Amino acid sequence: MAGIVVIFDFDKTIIDCDSDNWVVDELGFTDLFNQLLPTMPWNSLMDRMMKELHAQGKTIDDIAEVLKRAPIHPRIVPAIKSAHALGCEFRIVSDANMFFIETILEHLGLREYFSEINTNPSFVDEKGRLRIFPYHDFTKSSHGCNLCPPNMCKGTIIERIQASLEGMKKIIYLGDGSGDYCPSLRLGEADYMMPRKNFPVWDLICRNPMLIKAEIHEWTDGEELEQVLLQIINMVIVEENNDSSAQLISVDCKLQTISASSHALPQALPVPQ
Repeated sequence: MAGIVVIFDFDKTIIDCDSDNWVVDELGFTDLFNQLLPTMPWNSLMDRMMKELHAQGKTIDDIAEVLKRAPIHPRIVPAIKSAHALGCEFRIVSDANMFFIETILEHLGLREYFSEINTNPSFVDEKGRLRIFPYHDFTKSSHGCNLCPPNMCKGTIIERIQASLEGMKKIIYLGDGSGDYCPSLRLGEADYMMPRKNFPVWDLICRNPMLIKAEIHEWTDGEELEQVLLQIINMVIVEENNDSSAQLISVDCKLQTISASSHALPQALPVPQ
């Protein structure tokens, strides 16, 4: 088992679009979305849009069918399956929502590969309308991070994951958006940051790369994501195997030293009674 936890953003990282915009655009509600966007936080707006979709006769099945058509690079699914076969654990930290993410992952046959999904909660109410709520209820309190949107600080989530790992595993974090910058600042020297090149998180990192303790490995599309991710994982596995071999050699040398020392000891002389 590789001592690695791979943490993915979802939109424009696993899938090649923003799932919120994809649903709104595909169902023909772009104008209303743009009209309401200046009036409320994004997360609240998506809940409102689900209300509007429902009022116009769009069902949860209509939304699911649109989600199943979301564009994805053909190398993403093989990349995740290959990395999982090498013993990596997978988690998601995303500002999308649970229904969107799980619907797409189940359609791709990937849901079982992820041990944890951190995202905005959602559920279908008794009227059949999808409700979307903030991961962090900003109406009650602030999460205190000025780098992140009010409903989610990904850096706080990363710190919780790090605490649960107790330094026993390396983290590889993949993301594209400005919300992925805060967690990149929380990664340690043994970790890896994979920002999508020429996307907001890449631009933020490039302003001062020295602020990032983790090794930075950029990628541009699904093919490069697969290559870079598997290269890092294999490199970590080789390092782990070398460390294990060195420890075994060290222990073996100690045992040989003890063995040799015991043979070199003189025989005990009988004590006169």
